[in-house]
Amino acid sequence: MLDKTLTQHEAAIRDAQVGQLAECKVLSEDEVVELANKCKELLQQEANVTHVHAPVVVVGDTHGQFHDLMEIFKITGAAPDTNYLFLGDYVDRGYYSVETVCMVIALKVRYPSRVVMIRGNHESRQITQVYGFYEECLRKYGSAKVWQILTDLFDYLPLAAVIENQLFCPHAGLSPSMDTLDQINQIHRFEEVPHEGPMCDLLWSDPDDRMGWGISPRGAGYTYGQDISEHFNHINGLKFIIRAHQLVSEGFLWQHEGAVVTVFSAPNYCYRCGNKAAIVDIDENMVHQIIQFDHAPPKGAGITEVKRSVPDYFL
Repeated sequence: MLDKTLTQHEAAIRDAQVGQLAECKVLSEDEVVELANKCKELLQQEANVTHVHAPVVVVGDTHGQFHDLMEIFKITGAAPDTNYLFLGDYVDRGYYSVETVCMVIALKVRYPSRVVMIRGNHESRQITQVYGFYEECLRKYGSAKVWQILTDLFDYLPLAAVIENQLFCPHAGLSPSMDTLDQINQIHRFEEVPHEGPMCDLLWSDPDDRMGWGISPRGAGYTYGQDISEHFNHINGLKFIIRAHQLVSEGFLWQHEGAVVTVFSAPNYCYRCGNKAAIVDIDENMVHQIIQFDHAPPKGAGITEVKRSVPDYFL
């Protein structure tokens, strides 16, 4: 099971891989293949809604911004001293998708009971061929094999998590097809993200100011109103929903009168948006603290940080 103890030899191999990745150096193709296979073995044991214990730090979209992922570990501590729940979207947009997703996978394999990772809408073959991960794999490895291995692994990622049966954590949101966590656990998840249906909705939908269900401007999933969020929380005995998926300027945004919080963990998104990022630190008593942080550009990378300013039409 997930608490299986690694042998001393296995632990040394994993520690070396984590150490190499921490220097922003990619693993060999053979190492990625082996690591992905180990991770699959772990993930296929997890339910669609995987259970997470507190204390835990919840991380939203990281989108290949490797140095910002390392900044998170500096702020809240590295595994296994800190437990982590990653809400998906490890790849695309940023320059270091390979290093970012491999670091999370390596930590998952090294510390299976300390690290939980779920699927985002970018953990798909179709999306990664458009937004950068596919090209990055070709550039760094000279073939599409690593992309193929990792996108196959993405099919095994859980669709959501629940922290101490109190906080529901999908990548994006809710589905008109599903009212309960039990129903979500009935989905067959081991496939490419469909274009429609409940699996798609969990990875694509957004909270909205309008009540009820609405058509999503993204072209996938739905928008859901405060009535939907409150109903879902009530019938599942939840306090609130933590989700990612949307760029928010302060890194977090409470909506639906506290029924939903968005957390986005890629500061200065795409190296130009000027947004803050945030993570949610939940202690053993389920008391949560939202921690904001700024972009940590790699030294000597020549990437200019965008200063945050309010457009004059907001003044």
